[in-house]
Amino acid sequence: MAMVEAIATYRTRARGLPRSSHEIEGPDGKLGLLRVARNGAGMIVGGRFEPVKGEVLTIRREPGILRGQFSLWTEGREWLGSSLRPGFVQREIALSTGAKSFRLLPTASFGRGWRMLAPKTGEMARILPDGLGRSRIEVYRRVDTELLLFAFFLSAQVQCESWWPARADEGESETIPTPTKA
Repeated sequence: MAMVEAIATYRTRARGLPRSSHEIEGPDGKLGLLRVARNGAGMIVGGRFEPVKGEVLTIRREPGILRGQFSLWTEGREWLGSSLRPGFVQREIALSTGAKSFRLLPTASFGRGWRMLAPKTGEMARILPDGLGRSRIEVYRRVDTELLLFAFFLSAQVQCESWWPARADEGESETIPTPTKA
């Protein structure tokens, strides 16, 4: 199978300890700074993306006991999306934007990294480590930048869980129906 060429590449660089912010650069230069908020115990409770130009985005942990349960909001209180990790042992993270659903799954090979999948078109982007405190986000299909930043925020929390490759059937769940041909 031939490798699809990326239509855009974003680069991130962690700053501060323990990785309290990520500087994000897009194809056209610096996009902004994603700050990670932690509580007194060190658990991630949210984030804030401060772009060079444009609207500030806020990520907040939703009440619940499951990991990966966050929502994405604009500064004007407009909901853009949410995430849910259906179980404690599942590595799939379901993303919803209201009209569309996506999944974050580990890459299919050994090594760290996550892939963002759409139900009908397949892989949209990959989030890959690129050295100490750095990541590379490769985009293969058109995706909103806000959703891409949200996926990066979620994947950065669970990077170590992606080392083992995804099973062929991993992610086949009720969160996003698998398309069938009629």
